[in-house]
This record gives sequence, C-alpha cells and structure tokens, in this order.
Amino acid sequence: QVQLVESGGGLVQAGGSLRLSCAASGRTFSMYKVGWFRQAPGKERELVAAITWSGGSSTYADAVKGRFTISRDNSKNTVYLQMISLKPDDTAVYFCTADRSSSLIEPAPRWDYWGQGTQVTVSS
Repeated sequence: QVQLVESGGGLVQAGGSLRLSCAASGRTFSMYKVGWFRQAPGKERELVAAITWSGGSSTYADAVKGRFTISRDNSKNTVYLQMISLKPDDTAVYFCTADRSSSLIEPAPRWDYWGQGTQVTVSS
C-alpha cells in the first residue's frame, strides 16, 4: 500500500516556475515507478511525466519537454516535478501516481495509487 501527498501548487504568472513534490508513505516506495498526470476542466487526465523506480529513465509529454523535469529521491520517499517557462495551457490539477508495472507510458486507469492532486494556475 502506498499513500501519496502532493504539494507545491499555486498561482504563477506565465513564464514563471513551480516545483511540485509528491511525498509517499510505504517502505517499498522505491520499487514503484511514479508519474505526474494533470487534468484541466473539461479535459481528460493526461500523463505529463513519469520516472522509473531507480530514477534511471523518464518520459515526458511532448507539450512539456524541455520545460518540466521529473526526479526522485528514494531516501526521502519523494518525487519532484520542476516546471519552468509555465504557460496558461499548463493550468490544471496535477496528480502524483505510482505503480509497480514496468512500462512508463500507461493510461490513467492502469496506475494503482493516486494522490489528491494540487492545483496549478498560470495566469497570462
């Protein structure tokens, strides 16, 4: 069982930066891949970035490549999403999720554990 708690969201102007954190409980968290999804009003939940259990591999949605960086510190049971050059289109609720399977790119229903989400709002 893994519990996830996101933090770090907020209101920022376009071009600004935020760092989201996902704190996890559970001694086996280091065995889970972790992803960040986002969901804007009226839109489907989409994968933004994901990272393997070791942190050795990651993947990004095309819309955020070069602007977002996912990383993890297994000694702290925490995963981060550094976001720079934010755009109004990045406005959404951001969710942290974890799963034991090996594939990084999976749709939302395939991920086992979810946090409650944190709101990111980018003003123009």
